[in-house]
Amino acid sequence: MSTLAVPIELLTVAEMARADAAAIAGGVPGIVLMEHAGRAVARAIRRRFRPRPTVVLCGPGNNGGDGFVVARRLHEAGWPVRVALLGERARLAGAAALAASRWSGPVGTLTPAAVARAHLVVDAVFGAGLARPVEGVVAETFAACRAPVVAVDLPSGVAGDTGAVLGTAPQAALTVTFFRLKPAHLLRPGRDLCGEVVCAEIGIPARVLEGIAPRLFRNDPALWRAALRRPGPGDHKYSRGSLTIVAGEAMTGAARLAARAARRAGAGLVTIACPDAASAAACRAGDPGVIVVEAPVTELLGDLRRQVWLVGPGGGMRAPATAAAILAAGRTLVADADALRGASEAIAGAALVTPHEGEFARLFGPPAGRLGAARAAAARLFGAVLLKGSDTIIAAPDGRAAITADAPAWLATAGTGDVLAGIAAALIAQGMPPWEAGCAAAWAHAAAARGAGAYMIAEDLADHLPRVLAAV
Repeated sequence: MSTLAVPIELLTVAEMARADAAAIAGGVPGIVLMEHAGRAVARAIRRRFRPRPTVVLCGPGNNGGDGFVVARRLHEAGWPVRVALLGERARLAGAAALAASRWSGPVGTLTPAAVARAHLVVDAVFGAGLARPVEGVVAETFAACRAPVVAVDLPSGVAGDTGAVLGTAPQAALTVTFFRLKPAHLLRPGRDLCGEVVCAEIGIPARVLEGIAPRLFRNDPALWRAALRRPGPGDHKYSRGSLTIVAGEAMTGAARLAARAARRAGAGLVTIACPDAASAAACRAGDPGVIVVEAPVTELLGDLRRQVWLVGPGGGMRAPATAAAILAAGRTLVADADALRGASEAIAGAALVTPHEGEFARLFGPPAGRLGAARAAAARLFGAVLLKGSDTIIAAPDGRAAITADAPAWLATAGTGDVLAGIAAALIAQGMPPWEAGCAAAWAHAAAARGAGAYMIAEDLADHLPRVLAAV
């Protein structure tokens, strides 16, 4: 999916229904929206495929109405098109009935036989609003598809708000949606079934968003660019942000990865606090610009310049207690990895927590849906939550959330989470609000990985950060 021209707001199924209703109430007839939607799908198909025998599978609602328009538009362009309908044509209502009346060709029954000889299948059966599993003849028909599938709004069977598959859903080569993306276009597994995604304008005025006030977004610099601190002529190392990273006894490399990333992300002064001489010696063998101290955290908390702390990367068994002590001292905490091994109450009030799915499940229970679970956790902790994964979610306690859906698969290698935590902590140390910092860190992390290439290792990421952030 190209995101260059895709708006950043994401709409739930209910919010999209409100947008449609607001447009109609504002004077745009429903059939006009349907005609524009069907024309957009037909246009996207014609740009990607040569004319071929096509069957349009239409459902009993507005998604099916869109399908009738698609069929008519392709037929007018000289394509051989058939329509197969789920249910009875006489039971169509509203704009869908009007769109069907404008189709002059035959209407068959939606069965597996309908797709047997098709070279292209258009899925206009259910769309985003489905609330029950796909089964019976619809599931059998999708199973019989051997041709490329183009989905109208979403592949039927994908839940629009969560990306979950309800029963079954076809694998689409192309999905055309309207006005704004839905969460399922970015959340897995729905995202994987969409293929290429096109978001088309169909005549819904952008001003309808004012009444909806979306709280969910595609992670993009437009969300947080204004909060990103740029170096100024009056800066010194403390004004650019002082960050203290707490290392453990053994895995000191994790703290070093986080520290290098933090410095490359703009922090003016980064300190690694070590519990003993051996860990301090290991950290001093790293980058010379990182300050390494061997001292108890309780002693370092006496320095009021140390306002922002990162605990977790290689933090060891003491990390949960250390995180609690930092919070008790009224300091700003970013909690990652080992700091998340205690009870969730112990990190309540942290500015940002960065669990992967296993750590999240240990803290809050297995998430039934990643988006809802991340939002609930942020409200419970009174802090931002960055739930890592191939569809990373950053949630704020006030209900805002963003989805980072373009992180490359090669980030799945040891140490990259430590780098991500270091970036986020550095941005917070520079004064960025935690949710915005989490969004910016996830975005920059993904962009740096794309720059580093498919065979990168965690150590490669930090050196790409200056270019990535400078270009925002």
